[in-house]
Amino acid sequence: MTIVRVGIDIAKSVFQVHGVDAAGKVKARKKLRRNKVLEFFSNLEPCLIGIEACGGAHYWARELIKLGHEVKLMAPQFVKPYIKGNKTDANDAEGICEAVGRPSMRFVSVKSIEQQDILMLHRIRQRGVKNRTALSNQIRGLLAEYGIVVKLGINTLRQELPYILENVDNCLSPFSRKNFHHLYEKLITLDDEIKEYDKEIKLIAKNSVDCQRLLTIPGVGMITATALVAMIGNVSCFKNGRELSAYFGLVPRQHSSGGKTHMQGISKRGDTYIRTLLIHGARSVVRVAGKKTDAQSQWINQLEERRGHNKAAVAQANKAARQVWAVLSKGEDYKIAA
Repeated sequence: MTIVRVGIDIAKSVFQVHGVDAAGKVKARKKLRRNKVLEFFSNLEPCLIGIEACGGAHYWARELIKLGHEVKLMAPQFVKPYIKGNKTDANDAEGICEAVGRPSMRFVSVKSIEQQDILMLHRIRQRGVKNRTALSNQIRGLLAEYGIVVKLGINTLRQELPYILENVDNCLSPFSRKNFHHLYEKLITLDDEIKEYDKEIKLIAKNSVDCQRLLTIPGVGMITATALVAMIGNVSCFKNGRELSAYFGLVPRQHSSGGKTHMQGISKRGDTYIRTLLIHGARSVVRVAGKKTDAQSQWINQLEERRGHNKAAVAQANKAARQVWAVLSKGEDYKIAA
């Protein structure tokens, strides 16, 4: 009988393959060098292939799809229960092969090259923002050692640092003044880099119909919209808005037993970057809700009064994720209810 289902444990150099036939009997259990993987699968009849959603998984999924195979990506935490015995490549591949055949398994959509390009841009920008924050904190801390205190905020530091360097009456020595000047130049360089990334993101949002639709949702800006479009991919992979919200870790964790239901804080599963963007956007919506009279603003105001600002912001982020699903699945702009 021919192989109908395969599990692949991908790695840098050596891949482990586990294949079974329609009856579940093992037909292939072997190691493949990286340059032999596509050659091996090109000689197989089209079959179902399972891969853990990890580094490089989307590339291999696209390449195997080109060969006519059906490829499914799965989150590692969903594969782990199917792995028996010790942690080995062979056991991992067998567990992946078993997991991909389960009818209740949840899959990750395969990202296109364009989606990966957008996500790469976001990751590079995110690194730049983190480096800029770290640099500004270091500058502020070093200035404090010389008795110079600068208020919080990158904008404040950016404005005050040139005046501090020009002031000859402060306690800065010529040596420290020279090095603070170098740090200031690095800060400006990071600012310029981030501005260039923002321009690219703005251009992507302008040319994307889905991004333009997402921008109609309160609390969703260009950065959030482009990240969502790149991360979600095919929105039909999610049955409803709650599944998408759960995908980003914005729904409560549940710990229930014996008929008793216990709801805890949000699960925080999925991509931290997307969840952070949605919550930051929700904070801006909550902040201005008191000035509005529409139904959503009234709901936010009542929730904030009962549960506080932070929980209201997370609840709004949860709602925004559901609105994102509705906008993308229906192909329509978001309309605020009166």
